[in-house]
Amino acid sequence: MNEMRVLVTGGCGYIGSALIPLLLDDNRVEDVVVLDSLVSGTPANLSGSIGETLCFRRGDVRKYGDVESAMRDVDTVIHLAAITGASSTHDRREETFAVNLDGTDNVLTAAGKFGVDHVVFASSCNNYGRAASTNIDEETAQDPLNPYAESKVEAERVLESAMDEYGFDGTALRMSTNYGWAPGIRFNLVVNHFVFRGLTGRPLTVYGDGQNWRPFIHVNDAARAYVHAALNPDSWTQTVYNVGSNECNHRISENSKIVRNELGRELDITYLEEKNPGPSYHVNFD
Repeated sequence: MNEMRVLVTGGCGYIGSALIPLLLDDNRVEDVVVLDSLVSGTPANLSGSIGETLCFRRGDVRKYGDVESAMRDVDTVIHLAAITGASSTHDRREETFAVNLDGTDNVLTAAGKFGVDHVVFASSCNNYGRAASTNIDEETAQDPLNPYAESKVEAERVLESAMDEYGFDGTALRMSTNYGWAPGIRFNLVVNHFVFRGLTGRPLTVYGDGQNWRPFIHVNDAARAYVHAALNPDSWTQTVYNVGSNECNHRISENSKIVRNELGRELDITYLEEKNPGPSYHVNFD
């Protein structure tokens, strides 16, 4: 494979801060372009990656001109830019769809215009909503329960249409819930939130009865999956993949106890029964 130029949208965020160093260390990659609005990320998250092979462009995926400018001479795109924090998007529906759906359309249109070979899209297992099955696979009907997941479901459809229209390859990764340290760490993700509260001596708060299922993946493993999909497209023959591992499906209540045990602290676990626990999905990654 010839050396590639890779565009990463939202590259200054949580996953991007773990992903960019992997791309720069790969001898198949000539250089990396990061497009980020810096609304939630910061260039400081990439401070260990600054060099001649990293090009930063401040821009918003909602503005087609920003996307088109960053897309020139690009071979492969990893599209991470999004409004995240699924539960918070109920109060910012319009903004969520503008970034997650309209922004994705801009990325795909520009990719088509400039003859990009491959687009990897960051989707989510959150799309499945509250599924009764504990054997969810890529064929399971999606039932999004929040604007974040709704926008991701619609964006997957836009990806498939763009693949047909422009002829590039596309891969949507329905990612498990991320956790773990990276320079751009987010503390509104359940495991990271538990760890933060535990380290500051506060109770671990569980919404509802904690019986809802979630699959989890370390941010470094998520980053490796995005890089592998981008640089080895022939190994990813389907359009959609759930990304995670079977043994990392946990109930939220179980997760709180795991965190407490790992921290080795006497921490209270508080159940807020009146709070909506949100989606529940147990995914089969075989």
